[in-house]
Amino acid sequence: MELAGKIKTQIIEEQETEEITKSSYETFKRVFDVCFALFLFPFLFPIMVAIAVFIKLDSKGPIFFLHKRGGKKGKLFNCYKFRTMVANAEDLLDEVLKDNEAHQEWKKDFKLRDDPRITRMGKILRKFSLDELPQILNVINGDMSFVGPRPIVREEVRKYGRDFEYYQSVRPGITGMWQINGRNDTDYAKRVRLDKKYILEKTILLDLKIIFKTLPVVLSRRGAY
Repeated sequence: MELAGKIKTQIIEEQETEEITKSSYETFKRVFDVCFALFLFPFLFPIMVAIAVFIKLDSKGPIFFLHKRGGKKGKLFNCYKFRTMVANAEDLLDEVLKDNEAHQEWKKDFKLRDDPRITRMGKILRKFSLDELPQILNVINGDMSFVGPRPIVREEVRKYGRDFEYYQSVRPGITGMWQINGRNDTDYAKRVRLDKKYILEKTILLDLKIIFKTLPVVLSRRGAY
């Protein structure tokens, strides 16, 4: 009985230590996200203003594209992006998907390599992931983090299957394991595996490594479309 009591006490202590470690990580990560976002914003703001001007000159429509995405604990939020498509892109999707090849590609990962709805400016923004710069506002709002799985739409939930519980346990990120491991050159099953691996192994050191690896990957344009 005494031995059983000691084992039970040890298990409880280990669980408490794990909870404290997890809480410390989450607190530090949130503080880092806010501080890093506020540090970057003055440098990014002139770039974002210039991009906004070019978007308006290139095509009619709003500067930003707001799309509902699922976040931590299933919370829905407006994910900010620069508009990279024609203003009526969603209305044109059905017409585009009448092509069987495009339909099959869309079913695979909800993207089209040669999407006719993308504007000239949009192609440039997507090549260098500049369309995602406004998501720094999502980080400040607390809807996203700098590092985490990419935010997904409702239709993508089924792609995660039973692993969706892992996705919901963290804030989605601007960058993450998927971004530094091929992005759109990988299939969705690998994307889910990478997200799960990150969530199970996440540490501050891993977050920093991913952030530092992101810029070279973005500049190489690998897997961007």
